[in-house]
Amino acid sequence: MDLSGRSDGYFIFVVLMMVCLIGVCINGETDGDSVGAPMVETEQEALYSAIQGFVGKWFNGSDLYPDPCGWTPIQGISCDVFDGFWYVTDLIIGQVHDNSLPCAQNLEFRPHLFKLQHLKSLSVFNCIISPSRGPILIQSANWDSFSSTLESVEFRANPGLTGQIPTSFGNLKKLQSLVLIDNGLSGSLPVSIGELTQLKRLVMSGNLFTGKIPESYGDLSELLIMDLSRNSLSGSLPLTFGGLTSLLKFDLSKNKIEGEIPSEISNLKSLTLLDLSNNKISGGLSFASQEMSSLEELILSNNPISGDLMNFNWQNVYRLMVLDLSNMGLTGAIPESIPSLKNLRFLGLNNNKLSGNLSPRLAELRNLTALYVNGNNLAGALKFPHEFYMKMGRRFGVRNNSNLCFPVPKSSVSVRPFGVKVCRE
Repeated sequence: MDLSGRSDGYFIFVVLMMVCLIGVCINGETDGDSVGAPMVETEQEALYSAIQGFVGKWFNGSDLYPDPCGWTPIQGISCDVFDGFWYVTDLIIGQVHDNSLPCAQNLEFRPHLFKLQHLKSLSVFNCIISPSRGPILIQSANWDSFSSTLESVEFRANPGLTGQIPTSFGNLKKLQSLVLIDNGLSGSLPVSIGELTQLKRLVMSGNLFTGKIPESYGDLSELLIMDLSRNSLSGSLPLTFGGLTSLLKFDLSKNKIEGEIPSEISNLKSLTLLDLSNNKISGGLSFASQEMSSLEELILSNNPISGDLMNFNWQNVYRLMVLDLSNMGLTGAIPESIPSLKNLRFLGLNNNKLSGNLSPRLAELRNLTALYVNGNNLAGALKFPHEFYMKMGRRFGVRNNSNLCFPVPKSSVSVRPFGVKVCRE
């Protein structure tokens, strides 16, 4: 038997296997349609130029990344194969990872960016930092070129990104996610955003937006998250918001919203979070709650809402875990139905004008970890068990209730709530 012949054949077999494996590793795919796929020259040039506009002229893509969708991938770039060719589908710019490309101080949105034919997602993180070096605007760009491809747009932590939201964003018919957080954007919210019927996430918090919220936003029937918090939006809540029946999270906190909470809000039967805190809302807790059984967090603090707590159907929001109604000018007693909210973890009723006694039934809420009723007109003796005081500690805020007192047996001195006087015998 010729052992040398067998050895040579085995060696050739191993080499061929290694070549095959290397080919798979280089292309990063095992799909037969994508292995060894080329990239259209115009697409490649558009990618290089677009990135150079963001990171600076030092970037020489053809030298550094001759195969950007294959064996020399660029950090933050994802590709897919269309008709046998690689095309860019996702582009992330900014300091996301340690090896992310740094952004240039005088970056620009080059026209080549809008020649990426199959771009689905564009994200710019912590990149456009200082408006003092010259404002960077987005409304003049050719967003219409992405009308049939773009599904996600995200600009996060770019204080140097100024100007208004382009009205042409309303032409991005496939857009499912629009996230504009902590930028320097200003002006009014475009009515055209209400035409994005496939939108599921609308987050535009931490900017300088002013004016009223367009009624057209109530047409976004597929919307799951709406967060317009930390702006200077004014006017009342549109009645059309009753049509946002798919909404899970609704946050308009830290604005200048006024008027009453419309009863149409109770149509949001899937809502888990409603945060309208730090606005100018008034009119009492008059909105119905019969359909809001999914609500887990209700935060209305720091509004001149006034009224009492008795008119609200607390038994219909039995899933509540967070209830913050502090600093609202509320009067009257604390309803006995509130201690029936068995899932409650946080209860904030502080800095109101509430009167009456504090029900010891609140101690039966096993999940409760924070209870604040300080700054009211509550009266009478606190009648909670010793274990409740031990569990809550300083998270049981009852100070500044002049007629509230604590009966102190000698064994309970160590758990006396802060700022509460001792009851007279």
